Amino acid sequence: MWTGSSRAAAAVTSGVPRSALLAAWLRAWRAGLASFDELVDHFADPGVEETAEDLPGQLAAAPLRIALTAFSTVPAARIRVVLPAAGDPRGLPGPGPFTSAALAAGEAVVCGDTGLVPRTETRRSGSGDHWEVITWRGYPVPAAPPDPLTVPEAEHDLLLALRESADALIRLDVARWRPELAGALTGLRNAEPESALPPGYGPRCHRVLAKAVTVSQILELAAGDAPGGAVTAWEAAERDAVLRPLAVAARRALVSAVNAPL
Repeated sequence: MWTGSSRAAAAVTSGVPRSALLAAWLRAWRAGLASFDELVDHFADPGVEETAEDLPGQLAAAPLRIALTAFSTVPAARIRVVLPAAGDPRGLPGPGPFTSAALAAGEAVVCGDTGLVPRTETRRSGSGDHWEVITWRGYPVPAAPPDPLTVPEAEHDLLLALRESADALIRLDVARWRPELAGALTGLRNAEPESALPPGYGPRCHRVLAKAVTVSQILELAAGDAPGGAVTAWEAAERDAVLRPLAVAARRALVSAVNAPL
């Protein structure tokens, strides 16, 4: 059953990758900054059936709230999110099943020696009802160096990418293609949207994650209208070239905020 805090959490966490949320709350729990009940409640969505399989010591698929107890001895410092993309496998170990699955999903959580990769599908009943099913599959994870990018560095890179993208889009007369994109990019540089991080994270982490998520949502808007109304192939290519570094900066900023020391 939803509580008032659950509904509020759902509103705030809109747009945050599920893996980032899970990693952040697992870290807060293992650091003693959030209870296990708070962790479970944060993922208690009545419209989502969430399970995990192939976890250490687990013989069969189990509800997420039960499966997460497998990580009750993993230190917070050994839990992190990875958000890889084609050409940018940052945070992943070398080639292997976990790396392949994480790249395909675009997200994963590393919990000690186990990697969790989500798979989402929609199921429908004979009466027409539908619900979302998220299955977290566990993979053995070889040792991999963590992302060395600090939160201040990530914030600097994101703000720089925002400034350069906004200026470049204005030069390209992007307002002719999609006016709200240029306006959103310009206004975002000084915006302070809400964050979705649990207790234990500093103000800068909240700020960086919130801005990274908002940038990602703007980029989804742009991608949904490709080539953005550009009247020539050159304009479309230029727009993509401008937005690509911004997408990388947003993804890396989100990872740095979630994986920051508590």
